[in-house]
Order: sequence, then structure tokens, then C-alpha cells
Amino acid sequence: MPSAPGKPWSKALQAEPSEPREPGPAMMNPAEVANIARVEESLWWFRGMREITFALLDPVVNRRPARRILEAGCGTGFFAAALQQRYRAQVVALDRETEAIRHCRRRPALHPAQGSILALPFPQATFDLVACMDVLPHFAPGQEEGPFAELVRVLRAGGILLLRAAALGAFHSRHSEYVWERQRFTRRRLRELAEKHRLRILRLTYANFFLTPVAFVKFRFYEPLTGQPPASGVRPLTAPLNQLLYLPLAAERLWLSGGLSFPWGQSLFLLAQKS
Repeated sequence: MPSAPGKPWSKALQAEPSEPREPGPAMMNPAEVANIARVEESLWWFRGMREITFALLDPVVNRRPARRILEAGCGTGFFAAALQQRYRAQVVALDRETEAIRHCRRRPALHPAQGSILALPFPQATFDLVACMDVLPHFAPGQEEGPFAELVRVLRAGGILLLRAAALGAFHSRHSEYVWERQRFTRRRLRELAEKHRLRILRLTYANFFLTPVAFVKFRFYEPLTGQPPASGVRPLTAPLNQLLYLPLAAERLWLSGGLSFPWGQSLFLLAQKS
């Protein structure tokens, strides 16, 4: 059984000291962290995508419990805390941004660590599960190879990689520009990355599918025609509208729970096992 939350980590799990590095430019607009923190618990997109994530992940973790978990690029730490609560695991929440770590330190069940996904401060084969949610799109095309290799490096043999990425260039939006998204992924690209690193693909599917007609019209026609500037799409909504937008994602959760997939969507999930 995993040790109780809040107990010290073993030395194998503690972040290793590394050579001093220049922090470099932020990967994501720092203003978005505060926007997310205000609505992450209840806003339709976050709520629906968490439920989809666990619908994909639960069958795997139920067969092979994850006692040591890393979320790389954890943002506010809300999802890392959800992983800890659901699986009663020891969870490291890692992010390079000081503001993100400040949020994580407010969650006593987590073990915050400040560091870069380009050089994760942990020994190889440390974690049973590594989650990385919407981080790779902030790297320029071709630069995702390094961070992907790091995620695989810290996985134990038989460990699970859970990765979510913004999908398909047709859905690039003013929100994408606001958060400094540099690329969107296809199923083929994630398959290539997984196969290159000898991962066994368990699930590879698009999500946020049912709302794609609305999103396509909004992003490809309405925003360009009205000259919409870059802006966050993360903001509070009225309760009825929030629930209405949540319902398509709830339906997708049921679809994906049955082992089915979607042919396209605004997000892309990879669930893969290290051999």
C-alpha cells in the first residue's frame, strides 16, 4: 500500500539537485494560471475533461496500482490533487513556474517540486504513472522530442504514461494564442512518439468531439471576421450555460468508457505503457 499523504518521500523519490540553469522565457502566459485557479473546480471543460481522463485511466490503474505518480507541468496542482485523492498515491506536482508551485503548496497532500520537464530532477525509473496534461503544445514543432523522452525516462518498467495535448490545427484559436500554444497534435504524431520510445499504446483517441462543429465555426470564421484579439477562454459562466456545455463531454465519457474512440476532436489522449 502507498504510504499516507504527507509522510516523507524516500530518497529515490526526492528531487535531485541539478546544475543551475537560466530560467528562460515562460512556456505559457503566466496570467492564465490565475484564470484557471478561479474556475478549475467547476467550469465545464475542466470538469468534463477530468471525468474523461479518469474514464480512460481507471481501468489501467485498477489492474496495476500506481503508488508513485508525477504530474509534469502541473499548473495549479488541482489535477495532481485529484490523482492523489482517487488513487491514494504519493504524488509529485512539478512545474517550472513559481506561481504554479505557490498554488501547489496550498494542497497538503501533494509534494511540490519546481523544475523543468526538459530535465526532470528525478532518477530514471522512479514513477508508476507520469501524467502530462497540455504541456507539449507549448513547445515548437520538433522540440517535443526532448520532454517526451524525459517523461519516459522517469517511468518504471511497466509504468503508465498519460498524456493530453491540444489537437488539430483547425482548432487553433485566439485562446491558443493567449496561452502561447505553439503547436497542436495529430494522432499520427503521438503514435510516432510512443513507438519511437518503445511504449505500448493502450489508448489513443481524440476527445471534445461533439462540440467541434461549433468550435470550427467560431475559430475559423467568427474570430477572424470580427478581428478578435488573443484572450483567455477560461472564465466563469452562468450555471445553465456551464451545465449545457458540460453535457457533451459527459456523453463522451460514456462513449470512451466503452472502449470506443473518436475520429477527431479538440483534444488528444495517449495512454501508453513502458515495456
